[in-house]
Amino acid sequence: MLVRYGRRCGQAKESKDIKHTEEDQVLYPPLLPSKVDLRQVSIIPYNEWERIQDSLDSLTAEAACLRAEKKAKKEMHVRSQDMVKHWTNTYAGMKKQKLEAKKKRDEEIEAERQILDVEEAIHKQGERKKAIEYAKQYQFYQTERVKNFHSGLLVSRVIKERDAQIESQKNKIKSDKRWEEQLKFNIKKAFKEEQEKAEKRRRDRVALANDHLRQIKEHKEEEERRRKHEEKDVEEVKRQNSLYETEMRNKLEKKKEAMNESRRLFFEYMNDKNIIKAVEQQQKEEEDEKIRKFIKAKKHLTQMRKEKEAETHRLMEERKERINNFLSELMKRKLDNEDLIIARDIAEAEAEWEKREKEKYEKNKAELKVIAEHRATVMKNKEEEERQRKTKDKEQLLAIMKADQIFQEHEKEKKLKADKKHREVQDAHIQQMAKNKFNAKEAKQAELDYYRLTEALVAEKEKEFQDYAREVIRLESESTNKYIYPLIKAVQEGPGGGHGPVFVDRGGLRPSYQANDTTGVQLPFFNSQQLKYSNFQKSKERLGFTW
Repeated sequence: MLVRYGRRCGQAKESKDIKHTEEDQVLYPPLLPSKVDLRQVSIIPYNEWERIQDSLDSLTAEAACLRAEKKAKKEMHVRSQDMVKHWTNTYAGMKKQKLEAKKKRDEEIEAERQILDVEEAIHKQGERKKAIEYAKQYQFYQTERVKNFHSGLLVSRVIKERDAQIESQKNKIKSDKRWEEQLKFNIKKAFKEEQEKAEKRRRDRVALANDHLRQIKEHKEEEERRRKHEEKDVEEVKRQNSLYETEMRNKLEKKKEAMNESRRLFFEYMNDKNIIKAVEQQQKEEEDEKIRKFIKAKKHLTQMRKEKEAETHRLMEERKERINNFLSELMKRKLDNEDLIIARDIAEAEAEWEKREKEKYEKNKAELKVIAEHRATVMKNKEEEERQRKTKDKEQLLAIMKADQIFQEHEKEKKLKADKKHREVQDAHIQQMAKNKFNAKEAKQAELDYYRLTEALVAEKEKEFQDYAREVIRLESESTNKYIYPLIKAVQEGPGGGHGPVFVDRGGLRPSYQANDTTGVQLPFFNSQQLKYSNFQKSKERLGFTW
C-alpha cells in the first residue's frame, strides 16, 4: 500500500512494537470511510489546511473583526464617559457646578421666601382676627338694644354736661381771678406739650429719613452686586456660546463630509441602477420583438384560415346551384302528368270531406256528453259548497261565542287590575297622608327646635348685653350716681326692636308690625296705663260680634 505525501509516494512502514487488537479498533474507529482507496487520498500539511480555510472564510473573519472593533470602540467610549463624568475641569463639569450653585442659591432664596410667606400669613391671620373681632363688635353696636342703650348713655351724659355747665356758670362769677390764673397755667402747659410733641415728631422724621437713606444705600449696593454677577454670567454664557458654536461648526463640517460621501455613493448607485435599467430595457425590447414575431405569425395563420373558409363557401354554392338545376328539371317533367294528378286529388278531397263530417258528428256527441257530466258535477259541487258554508258559519258562530267569552274574561281581568290599581293608589294616598303627617310633625319639631335655639341665642345675646350694660353703668356710676336712670330704663326695655307685644314663648322678643300701604312704616306703640275695656262681653258687643 502506497501513502502519498504531497507529490512523493512510498511504502507504508510496519510497526513492530504496537499491535492493534480488536478492542483498539472498536475504541478508535478509522477517520476515513470504509472501502476507500488510500491511493486516491491526498494528505496536506496543517498550515496549508489553515490557509485554505482562511481563504474560504475571509469575509466572515473580516465581518467578525469589524464587529469586534466596533464593540471595542463602544466599550472605550462608555469607559471614557464614566471616567470624565465626575471631572470638574471640563466644560460640562463647570457647567454642572454652576447649575448646582444656581440651584442651591434658588433653594436658599425660596427658603427665605417661604419664611417671609409664613410670617406674612401669620400677620394676615392676625389682621383677619382683628377684622372679625371689629365686625362682631360693630354688629353688636348696630343692634337695636345697644343703640337704645347708647341713646340713653348719650342722654345721661348730656344731662350730666348740662348740670356741669349750670354749676360752672354759678361758680364763674365767684372765681374769675382764679379761673384766669388756671387758664394761663393751662395755656403754658399746653404750649409746652405742643413743643415737646413737635420736637418728638421732628426726631421721628429724622430717624425715619436716616432709615430710608440706609435702606436706599443697601438697595444700591445689592443692585451693584447683582449687576456684576449678571455681567459675569453673561461673559461666561458668551464664552460657552462661542465654544458651542465652534463645536457645532466642526460637527457641521463632519456632517457635510458625510453628506458628500453619501452623495457620491448615491451617484454610484444611480449609475449602476441606470446600467441595470439599460440592460433590462434591452431585454424588454428583445421580448417585444419576439411578441411582434408571434403576432405576425398569428395574423398569417388567421389569413390562411379565412382563405380556406372562402374556398369552402364557394364549393357549397356550386353544389347548391347543381341541386337547383336538378329540381327544375324534375318539375318540368312533372307538369306532363297534371290531369291525372287533378282527378286523383278530387277523389282524395271527397273522401277527406266525408271523413271530416263523421269526425265532427262524433265530436259533437262527445261534447254533449261532457256538458251533461259537467252539469251534474257543478250541481254536486254547489251542494258540497252549501254544506261547507253552513259548517263554516257554524264554526264562525262558535268562534264568535268563544271570542266573546275571552273578551268577558279579559274585561273581568281588567276590572280586577283596575281594582288592584285603585287599592294601590288608595294605599299610596294613605302612605302619603302618613308621610305628610310625619313631615308636619317633623316640621313642628324643627320649629320648636328653632324656637329653643332662638331662645338660647337671645338669652346669650341678652347676657352679653347685660354684661356690657352693667360694665358701662358701673363706669358711669363711679363719677356720679345721679344720671344713670336713662341707662337703667334702656336696659329694662327687653330684647327686640319692635313695638309689638312680647312673645313669651320665643325668648321675650318684641316683633315689628308694618302698615298695609305703600309706605310700609312701622305702626306706633301706645302703652296705656290701665285697661279701658275690662269686660270681654261688652268688648264683643262693641265690635259687633254675636257669638
